Amino acid sequence: MQYSMDSGLERKFCQFDDGLSLVEGTRIEGYASLFGEMDQGGDLVAAGAYAASLDRLAKKGRGVKLLWQHDPTQPIGIWDEVREDKRGLYVKGRLLTEVARGREAAALIEAGAIDGLSIGYRTVKAHKDDAGRRVLSEVELWEVSLVTFPMLPEARIGAKSEDQSASDTNTLFQELAEVVSDARRRLATMD
Repeated sequence: MQYSMDSGLERKFCQFDDGLSLVEGTRIEGYASLFGEMDQGGDLVAAGAYAASLDRLAKKGRGVKLLWQHDPTQPIGIWDEVREDKRGLYVKGRLLTEVARGREAAALIEAGAIDGLSIGYRTVKAHKDDAGRRVLSEVELWEVSLVTFPMLPEARIGAKSEDQSASDTNTLFQELAEVVSDARRRLATMD
């Protein structure tokens, strides 16, 4: 579920994993990207892909934006810490409850209705590996958003029920595919 736009902005979705936490209703932390994990678009992010971008932002005294659903008109908080570690891109920040959407986001996270993170970026360097997957080796990170639908479905807050049937899983994927298809149609009409 990666969208390329005329501006060069691409997006990768990743659900919060078991390391995500919401503290005091406003503080959030977790991984926005996991290194070496293939997403549904067949892409992998290589370790170190964010380093140059994070360094440039730090030198300019700027930070990565915390947005709602990639909407640049809806900042909902501040990322106090964005860094790479051996696992991926770790983010730690706070939702601003003075902003209506920030309050809503906190309530949705707490209720379990929203559990996804997505990165907005521009590819600087990428190559195909032996399996034909695109490996992102350097990206310019613009923002990390709270989103409804993530790109890495295996990175979840809660484990899937052991007794969930295959048909339930297939139904979920069919519904997700319909939502993605609808979103693509809407994006296409925006151009």
